[in-house]
Amino acid sequence: MSIKKNGSAVWQGGIKDGKGKVSTQSGVLHDVPYSFAKRFEGEAGSNPEELIGAAHASCYSMALSLILGEAGYTPERIATQATVSLEEDEGGFSITAIHLETRANIPGADDAAFQDAANKAKEGCPVSKLFNAEISLDAKLEG
Repeated sequence: MSIKKNGSAVWQGGIKDGKGKVSTQSGVLHDVPYSFAKRFEGEAGSNPEELIGAAHASCYSMALSLILGEAGYTPERIATQATVSLEEDEGGFSITAIHLETRANIPGADDAAFQDAANKAKEGCPVSKLFNAEISLDAKLEG
């Protein structure tokens, strides 16, 4: 099976004074503005790293749900945050690390089974497989 999804961006101007808009095929994002200031200077608004973090967090949560389901558990709630580290290096900038923090309520699961599933999801999530970066995980079972 092959699934294709589209995202698009339009950029106008130079790197520091220019501005762009990003959209998704579904229309969830439509001409959302982004810029140098939003990415590097703390100006409010979206940026590529934020979008990557959201994509990784959502993919990881779904992968964890799948793996738990295969083990006979049904999650009540999985909440994941992905913190993306962008660092300056010799070639410009690189995403060097992504830290996943997940909190889950899984009725009947013990911590060992949860940690096993959490680590398998970190390794197996399709978005995790994209990165040439360290991916760390802090997973806690709640409730």
